[in-house]
Amino acid sequence: MADDNSKKRLGRGLAALIGEIDQPAGNNADQTLHRPDRTVPIEHVSRNANNPRRSFEKAELEELAASIRKHGIVQPVVVRTIGVDRYEIIAGERRWRSAQMAGLIEIPVLVRDVDDRTALEIAIVENVQRSDLNPLDEAMGYEQLIAQYQYTQNDLGEVIGKSRSHVANSLRLLKLPKEVRDMLAAGSLSAGHARAIVSVPDPISLALQIVEKGLSVRDAERLAQNASDNQNGDAPGQLEKKSQDKDTDTLALERNLTDKLGLSVVVNHKGQGGQLKINYKNLDQLEALCRTLGADF
Repeated sequence: MADDNSKKRLGRGLAALIGEIDQPAGNNADQTLHRPDRTVPIEHVSRNANNPRRSFEKAELEELAASIRKHGIVQPVVVRTIGVDRYEIIAGERRWRSAQMAGLIEIPVLVRDVDDRTALEIAIVENVQRSDLNPLDEAMGYEQLIAQYQYTQNDLGEVIGKSRSHVANSLRLLKLPKEVRDMLAAGSLSAGHARAIVSVPDPISLALQIVEKGLSVRDAERLAQNASDNQNGDAPGQLEKKSQDKDTDTLALERNLTDKLGLSVVVNHKGQGGQLKINYKNLDQLEALCRTLGADF
């Protein structure tokens, strides 16, 4: 688990950590967002290899570069010192990349000399708050904090202002095969599509169908449910009837329970009662489910 001091530091939020650089200074859009500590040669600044954001759209960089040529960099890049007159980016890699495209020789920076963990925390929080991360990069950032600094899912949820289940659902995306993760990173699949198929026997096949047919998330959920039911021996005719008979509330409940448990869940109403079916693939999943329910295995 993350230590108390780190949790308290994170709990103060991004604004407290880096001086509210993302907040406009009043309603006047022409006002400077934050005075830089200094300007430094752009070649003295390097990217942070641990930045959770891996992909940068060329068109977006070119659009920002055009703005920088006209107006300059209004919002400084946040860096930390890594040597004599050498700096590593904590937040603002997109601005740094676009500044290079714009031909800038120097860039304005805010210097925040922090440790590796704090640098990673700031990078993740900034990107999540600005919605700059694709779902896969977001999940990898969470995994990195958990693996390197022993954060719990609940800790991360408090830090980024999301629920623990949001963090858990993000991490589940990393279980997908590489081919599906590549589609997610490229934007061919949304996070909703990916979550719908994460527990099916053949997620690659379903992902290809979703992309080729342009299916909605709701369609993907039905497709995934059919695939899971088929794996458990239901006939195709029965599958179609089951899907058609279920209302949106039942489908939403199945999806919510599946996300919470990390296992495929089927809900079948029968009058005032019904059946709740939880599918597991191996004894490890069954043991984990028993622990969740507080039952002996």
